[in-house]
Amino acid sequence: MIFVIMKEATLKQIAETLGISITTVSKALKNYSDVSPNTKKRVNELAIELQYTPNSFAVNLRTKESKTIGMIIPEVVHHFFSNVVNGIIAEAEKNGYLVIILQSNESLELEKKQVELLINKRVDGIIMSLSNESNDDEHLKEIIRRKIPFVQFDKISKLIPSSKVIINDQKAATEAVQHLIDNGCKKIAHIRGPVNPQNAIDRFIGYKKALEKNDIPFDPSLIYTCENVTFEEGLIFGKKILEDHPDVDGIFVITDLVAVGVLTYFNEKKINVPKDIAVIGFSNWFMSKVITPRLSSVDQPSYEMGIVSFNLLMEEMQCRKEDIPFSPKIIELKTQIIPRESSIKN
Repeated sequence: MIFVIMKEATLKQIAETLGISITTVSKALKNYSDVSPNTKKRVNELAIELQYTPNSFAVNLRTKESKTIGMIIPEVVHHFFSNVVNGIIAEAEKNGYLVIILQSNESLELEKKQVELLINKRVDGIIMSLSNESNDDEHLKEIIRRKIPFVQFDKISKLIPSSKVIINDQKAATEAVQHLIDNGCKKIAHIRGPVNPQNAIDRFIGYKKALEKNDIPFDPSLIYTCENVTFEEGLIFGKKILEDHPDVDGIFVITDLVAVGVLTYFNEKKINVPKDIAVIGFSNWFMSKVITPRLSSVDQPSYEMGIVSFNLLMEEMQCRKEDIPFSPKIIELKTQIIPRESSIKN
């Protein structure tokens, strides 16, 4: 059996076949107005016949654009991050960009390697939510040093001068705890996130602010810290809270995934939620609506966050392309409390 390896068709081949210049062929394929309709027709018909496709690498060298952006997120399967990804991809496709999606698995070392990979791939821009381990900004500073358009969202570093798309975590957490207090809770535990991410810090501060506002003393023994922010930790801390503080009547949880673990444990132990203990989560995950009782939560506009993040990156990429000065922007999206059966006692 003999295999014939066909060479890829080129602009030069089309030009020589039709007896016209390479420039005319290129213009015809791009539908330039100074090329006659007849020439455009001949060029396009031959291009189809020869199965011509543009050399994207050569185009990228000429335009200094890869038409790709990089995205690094802690985990893909998380409801919040998957919605952000969907928003970014939808906007990227509208604008002719491909998205390289990388998952850091909440690992700082992996996150550093992925930033290096995207830099070496010469992506046009990077969108990123930091891992829980991120306490070293050197790899982020390298993005800035190389003048690569860069947008942080959700879990960010305030020390890095890049654009950011965020929510007001302190305000949202304060409102969540206030919701528990308004529904009669007087002793409220907080299952918080790891010590590094800014959003975990801000939600903890918001929790404390709500207590202070209502003259409720802060008790550090009511704080339970997640390492990995998992369903299993919700089960563990649900059990521990009941053992340590049987008189706790409310719990504010860092995210819905952990809160669902708490509710699952309480259901197993026949704890009446919200009569005995009210629970509120954060992010308004789809599981919030199907667990029994349905989970009250803070709604984060995740899909909108993806759209805004890409458009902010696009704005910076366009400024870089046209050599226009760009000042990083911080866009804060609104949140709202979604009250459900897990917290409404009356």
